[in-house]
Formats: sequence, C-alpha cells, structure tokens
Amino acid sequence: MADDEFALRRDMAAAAQVQAALDGPIAAAFDTLKAAYHEAWEMSGPRDDEGRRNLHIAVTIVGKVRSHLEAVVANGRLAERQIAEITSRPKRFGIV
Repeated sequence: MADDEFALRRDMAAAAQVQAALDGPIAAAFDTLKAAYHEAWEMSGPRDDEGRRNLHIAVTIVGKVRSHLEAVVANGRLAERQIAEITSRPKRFGIV
C-alpha cells in the first residue's frame, strides 16, 4: 500500500470515529455549552465587559471545535472517494 493510500485510509478511520462521536452525545454537548454560554451572557451585568468577552470567546471556541470536527468528517468522505478511484483503476503489470 502506498503512503498516499495509507494516509487516505487513516483519514477515513478518523472520520468514522469523529462521525460516531458527533452522532452521539458530543453534538448535544456542543448545543448545551452554547446555550449555557448564551444564557450566562444574558444574565451578565451591563458593566461586566470582561465576563461578556470571555463568554464570546467560549462560544467562538465551541463553534471552531465543531467546525474542525466536521472538516475531519468531510476530509474522510473525500479520502473514501479517492480510494475508490485508486482501486477502480486498471492495474498494469500488477502495479496500480
């Protein structure tokens, strides 16, 4: 197996693991955190600039982590298509 194919299979495996996590309680955890941070922001005092700023950062980080995990899944889907393309090529002299 070529290094490229190994890397593609690794991406596929990572995508499967991340998708399983996103299909489970992880997705609910993201939603719960975002809602809790939003509620804390609504409850914060008008002079609590630092607290509001920290809550904004927290909401942003939750979104970035979720986006990263979704990108891992998308990369795994792309890797799956690339492997299908590689394996469907006719072999010449036993070489892909």
